[in-house]
Amino acid sequence: MTTATARHILVDTEAQCLELKAKIENGEDFADIARQFSSCPSKAQGGDLGQFGPGMMVKEFDEVVFNAEVNSLQGPVKTQFGFHLLEVTSRS
Repeated sequence: MTTATARHILVDTEAQCLELKAKIENGEDFADIARQFSSCPSKAQGGDLGQFGPGMMVKEFDEVVFNAEVNSLQGPVKTQFGFHLLEVTSRS
């Protein structure tokens, strides 16, 4: 079974998600931004979600994590929880 590790930032609005994406693309640290702005408990680990397999996350999240290029910033991804910025850190 394929597994992946990823980190994410969860916010309430697409506009905020785009703002944070721009900060990261301009060199700010993903983990620092996650700790400061994410509403997910994973923010304490810089947004790190650990290792998981297909079907363990919501569908929209899975589609990105198991298809996007590793170490690329993805988002905004809208789910029932809000808007996510995602970074797949590994996949095997």
